This record gives sequence, C-alpha cells and structure tokens, in this order.
Amino acid sequence: MDVLKIYEQKSDAISDTKEIVISIDQLTTEEELKEVKQIIYKKKIKGAVFFNVSLKEKELTEVLYKLTENLNIPVVLNDETKDLKKQIQNKRESYPFELTYFDYPKGKQEYSIESLLTVGNGYLGLRGTSPEMLISDSNYPGTYVASVYNTAESLVDNTTIENEDFVNLPNGQKMYLIIDGEVITIEDNDLNSIKRTLNLKTGELTINSEIMLKNGALLSICVNKMASMSQRNYYGIQYSFKLDRLVSDIQFVSELDGDVNNYNVERYRKLTNHHLTVIDKKVEGAKASLLVRTNQSNIEVYQESRLLSQDINLNKLDNQILDKKIKQQVTITAEADKWLTVEKIVFMTKNQTEDKALNEFPKYTNLLLESEKEWEKLWEEAAIKVTGDLMSQKMLNLHTYHMLSSASPNGNKDLDASITARGLHGEAYRGHIFWDELFMLPFYIIHFPETAKQLLMYRYDRLEMAKQLAKEEGHLGAMYPWQSGLDGREQSQKLHLNPLSGEWKEDHSRRQRHVSLAIAYNVWSYYQYTKDQDFLNNYGTEMLTEITKFWLSLTTYDEKKDRYSIKGVMGPDEFHEAYSGSKEGGLDNNAYTNLMVTWLLGIMPIVKKESLTAVNLDFETINNIQKKLKLDINEAGVIAQFEGYFNLKEIDWDYYQNKYGNVYRMDRILNAEGKSPDDYKVAKQADSLMIFYNFPKEKVTELLTTLNYHLPEDYVEKNLLYYLNRTSHGSTLSRVVHSQLAEMVDDRELAWKLYQEALYSDYRDIQGGTTAEGIHTGVMASTLHITLSAFAGLDIRGDLIKLNPHLPEQWSELSFTFSKQLIHFKVTVTKNTIVIYVNKDCSVMIGSECVSLKAKENNVINY
Repeated sequence: MDVLKIYEQKSDAISDTKEIVISIDQLTTEEELKEVKQIIYKKKIKGAVFFNVSLKEKELTEVLYKLTENLNIPVVLNDETKDLKKQIQNKRESYPFELTYFDYPKGKQEYSIESLLTVGNGYLGLRGTSPEMLISDSNYPGTYVASVYNTAESLVDNTTIENEDFVNLPNGQKMYLIIDGEVITIEDNDLNSIKRTLNLKTGELTINSEIMLKNGALLSICVNKMASMSQRNYYGIQYSFKLDRLVSDIQFVSELDGDVNNYNVERYRKLTNHHLTVIDKKVEGAKASLLVRTNQSNIEVYQESRLLSQDINLNKLDNQILDKKIKQQVTITAEADKWLTVEKIVFMTKNQTEDKALNEFPKYTNLLLESEKEWEKLWEEAAIKVTGDLMSQKMLNLHTYHMLSSASPNGNKDLDASITARGLHGEAYRGHIFWDELFMLPFYIIHFPETAKQLLMYRYDRLEMAKQLAKEEGHLGAMYPWQSGLDGREQSQKLHLNPLSGEWKEDHSRRQRHVSLAIAYNVWSYYQYTKDQDFLNNYGTEMLTEITKFWLSLTTYDEKKDRYSIKGVMGPDEFHEAYSGSKEGGLDNNAYTNLMVTWLLGIMPIVKKESLTAVNLDFETINNIQKKLKLDINEAGVIAQFEGYFNLKEIDWDYYQNKYGNVYRMDRILNAEGKSPDDYKVAKQADSLMIFYNFPKEKVTELLTTLNYHLPEDYVEKNLLYYLNRTSHGSTLSRVVHSQLAEMVDDRELAWKLYQEALYSDYRDIQGGTTAEGIHTGVMASTLHITLSAFAGLDIRGDLIKLNPHLPEQWSELSFTFSKQLIHFKVTVTKNTIVIYVNKDCSVMIGSECVSLKAKENNVINY
C-alpha cells in the first residue's frame, strides 16, 4: 500500500494493517503526527488521499495544503473521476514551488509573511503586501532598490547619533477601491478570507481576498505582482476585482506615494526615519512619474507608472498632484459578478542612470512571460533536487528563490552593491553589508561566477575607504568595516538598544575585524575556483595585500613567550565584546581570527607567484608571524574562543530556559538582569568552531601544526561538544556551522537536526519575529551550501572537484548542477552511486580516488 487514506471524520485508532486509515483529528498533537509520519516512512508511502464530507472549497484547499506540509507527502482530494496517482505526482512536483498563506494575522507575524512573500530581482524588491495595504503596525509595503542609503541624525539620551539606513522608497504599488464611501485597506475591512501564493519558480505573487462590505456586498479581489527578472527596472501589478451585486458608487485609485518612511524595524522607530524629499511630480492621462531625493546622500530615485485596462475607461481619470504624491482616480460602476482588471507597470531607476529599456510600457502578461524565461534559466543553473523529502525540497527552493531575489546575474550586472544581511526584504541591520558574504559567495561562485565577481567588486570599490579607516586607527593596510553601506564607512552603531531592558549601551561590534578575513577568503575562493587572472591581477592582489598589511600591523610580539598576539578584537560570537569590567572593547587572541590570519599569511606567497601584480610585503616577517600566532588551548585539546575564556563562569542553562523559554539572545537576558555575557561561557553562535566551516579538518590541523600546536586525534569532536553545550544559537548561522561540524565527526543525527532547524529558520521564524524585518540571506545561502558540501560531500576548494557523499537517511537521491571554468557538471547522488554528466573530459576526486570523466555521457561511479 503506497497511498494513505485520510478521513475528515473520526475513525478507529491508527491502523498498521494492509490499508492504513486515519482521520484529521488523529493529527492534532505532535505525538500523533510523529506516529503517522513513522508509519509513512516505514511503509514508504508516497502520497495520501483525503476523503471530504463537509468542508467548503476554500477550507478544503487549506486543509490539503497543511496536511501535505505536516505529513511531508502530497495529499490530494479523493476524486474517482481523476487519476489519483497522477494527481499525487503533479502535487509532488508543484507543491515545493508554492509558498501559500491562508491567514492575515497582522503585526509581527504578518510582517514575517510579507518578508517571505517578497518579489525581487537583485536590483529591486517589493515586500509581499497587497496594493491596498498601508504602512502601519499591521502591514509594511516596503519598496527597495539595491544600495539606496541615507544617513540621518537622531537624539538618543541627550546625545546626537548618526545612523545610515536602507531607505524605504515611494510606494508605487498603491492601488485601492472606495466603495460607497468605504476605503478598502484590507487591514480595516471585514475580511472573509485571504490566500496568498508565491510561485517560487516564476517569481509571481498571487493574492486572493474576499471582503464583506458595509453596504452588504461581497468584494473579491485578485492581485498578481512580479518584479521583472528580464527587465530589472520594471515591476508589474495586475489588479482585478468583482462584486456580487451591481454597485454604482466605486472609485478606483492609483497612487505614486512619496509620503513614506522607514517603519519596518520596531526598535528603530524612535529614531529619525524620514529620508526622502519629493522634488518632481508629473501626471498625464494614465502615466505618472515621481522623483525623490534622499536628504543627505543625495541619491535620486525616479519612478514612472502606467495604467492599462480593457474594462475601465482610463480616459476619465481624475489626476491630482498633491504635496508628496500623485493620485489617479476614476469613478466606475461594477456589474454583478463581472471581473474588472487594471494593470500597473512601474519603471524604477536610481539617479536616472538607466533609460527605459522599452520605449512603450509592456503589458503585464508580456513582462511576466519574459521574466519567467529568465527565471527558468536561473533555476536550471541553481536548483537542488532531493527525492524522498517534500518539505526539505520546498525549503531549498525557498532559499534558492530568495537568494536570486537578493542578487542575480540579471539584476546585479554592473551594479555597485552587495547583498544585505536581510536581502531586499526588510530594514534590519539597516540594510548593511556584513561578513555574511562569506556564507553567500559559494552559491554565486559555483552557479553565477560573474555575479560573485560583481559582489567582490563592491568591496574593491571601497578599498580606499578601508585604507582610510585603518589609518585613522593607527594601522597599515585596509581595515574593512563591520557594517558597510553606501561608501564603505564604518556604519556600526555606537549605542545599541536592549529591547528587554529598554536601555542603550555602548556597542563594540565594530571590533569584529574578521570581516576583512571573510573578504580575503572570498577573493581567494573566487580566484581559485574561476582562475580569473584578470580579476587577480587588477583587483584581488591589491585587496589581499592591503588586508595582509592590516593584520601584520595589528600583531604584537612577546619576547618571553616567543609568540605574536592580536589584541582588542571580537570574534563571530558577538556576545563577548570585552573583558569583564574593562572599559576598553575587544579581546585578545580570538582563535578564529588568529587561525584565519595564519591562513591568509600562508596564501600570500602563492598570490605573489600567481599574480602579475606586485605584492609589496615583507615575506620574512610574514613567515615568522605565521608560525607564532598565539592560541589558548587546554589539555583536552579544546581551543579557547579567546585568551582567558577558560576563566569565565559557567551559565545555568536550565534556570534560564525555565524562566524565559527562548534563550537565543542570552546577552539581552543577562543585561536585563544586571549581568554581562562577558562574564560567562556563553556564545551567540559558533566562534572557534567557525574555522571548520571554512576549511576541512585536514586544513585546520595543518594551520595548527604551522603554529606548532599538536592536538589529540579527536579534537574536533571535543571542541564541537564543548561549545555546543555553551551556545545559545542567537544567530541563524550558528546551526549551519554546528551541523557541518556534526557531519564532519559523523554525528549524523545531530547534523540532520541542526540542518533542519536552519532550513526552517525563516519559514517558521524560529527567532520570534526577526523574519519580520527581512529574510536572513546568510542562513539561506549557507543551507544551500552545506546541502552540497556536507551531504553530497562537494568540495570546490582545490584544483580538482571532490565528492564524498553522505546522504541523509531521509533522502534517496540528491541532484544538482554547477560550473567550473567552462566545465558544466550535472550530478546525481544516490545511497551508493554518483552519476556525473560533464560537457568536457575532466577528472574529479571521489573520496580518495581520482576518477576520469568522459564528456557527454553519464559517468556512473560506485562509492
């Protein structure tokens, strides 16, 4: 029996006989759900059929969708007129590309849904709101263009501080109805139902809603929205509506609304959040345009819109130019049950640097069709396919979609921008660029190397600013900022608000100098993979040289111990900013930082050899420091996060978990209790362990040996266990790193558990509202990366591609593609075979064996 039967009404207890029958009310608890899922797994059930008795169509759609998610197999409606197995197969193919919500919760949960329903193309992003929705505590219709920042002053505790923000731009999506005087906003109306579906394959968002009006009529609205992947400056909305009776007093309204502000992040709302000045407004017939300028950075953003309708006479538009907006309005009569449709196409450009690619505005269907073709090409390059796990497939698709919405070959070509920590989806971290690029670049390097190069050029173009920042602090070379935005200045806040205590405290996070090491790692990874000699000669060598100069100037020598130290820095952990009681920020000899510096110094002789550009460094000093950087390691082989870490107090995890439940942000909890995380062995995320994310165990051992530290054979296991017990996972990236390590030490159960938590982290908003402020691009990219690195065993870091698969028990097959130096790989991994198709003859490493691959045929390798 390979099909499960599910009934709406209660049946007998779960049967483990030939025919398995359950009812919905047997899936109401986690235990019951787990029991059913075990039967599904044990009997290899491929799908389920639901027998409906009384549910209406809309309720039924939701039940089938949620049953599919909860059981992790396709669930279809019993219909004897259709081929059920074909229905199940169709749903197995379509469901992982559908992100659907049936509710409208308002507030933070709604904000999270809007983040996940964002449409974007790398150049612009539109949060997943309906056109009627206004900026409020319930909804947030954000519009973003890559690298549009503005700095504003705010008064905090009688101190004037500056913050650079990623700017929410004028709302060109805005369309709504006024029916018999009732303004339709969704938020304030009597909402019968709403269904929102984002098609991850095509990038189109569809919103269907029903509203009961005050006049007794039923209003149905259908919205389709997309950001063009073929013409990056365009987005389009198709707005359709009907009423169930004749209504004569209807106004359709469209606006280009410049009266907007930054409101996405609650803790920023007390700060200055108005960034735009409207400087030009024009309207003629169905066309309108709005030009705004940021108040301090003087970036101009131009929007031009056009309305089109076959159902409404737009010649009768009443056009109004108001203070900060343009309003276009027309009065119409709606017949009963007749759909009326208006299309709105919007062109956006920054500083009017791009002319409209099309002389005439395209129709929505044509714009969508061309965009879908580009999405299809992107999916061919980037898709990861798993067999046997429907929801993991869906999450992988979700993460791939959002990475391509955040940056793409189409949207980012020749663009002076990198990927923000929250994509084009929200305003957390003020839309700044962090070390998260380290987690994102592998996705682009193996699939879209030109985009990876463009992202690295964002850093090169700010090299002079990084050199200036180093000089200001008395160092040589280039010191890239922890938070980078428009021009590469340090944008980290000097003060930080603790939401639990309501107090502001000094923020030392800018001492996370390891961001420069992430940039160096990305530069070298890109070159090693692509062998882009032009990039290395003209850009990469200079960046690596200046970053190396910075780290050399940061080291100090202790003659007694014959060791070099790097003092006053922070590691990736972020909970530890300073030594207990110290007024100075920073810590000494952070293990991750020192090991990465050891790696950097080790590659510089190779850079000198391979580059045609001069490398002006003292290699005798490099060689000496590379062998003598200091680490703090205990007798068991545990590498201290920083010097003095072992002297800190242990934390009572049971106490805090019982008291607070969610302890991800233990730093805020401790501060609210008048304590400091600086005093405790508690980490926000992987710190010492992070080195194992960047390198395999053999390379880390080599780095330790270079420093003349010799650890026990099982030191990775010991370090993983030690820090796992002291980490709160306050960053979504933490689980990814720990999962990679668990796989490295062959703890398959732990690796899978942490991987699943990371995979679902935004979808389930496990950090309690942070997804509301934008998706986490770092964790989305890194889950895609470790799916290949940990489970397919893909290692791209050497001259030869390596594959050493360890498929999870839940998967029967894993397929993916990538390209390296004009060789295109199509790989399918099963439990005991690897099938590789390449377009050119080449060799790869399978485990420890070098295998020759023949071009244009399926090479089957047993492992």
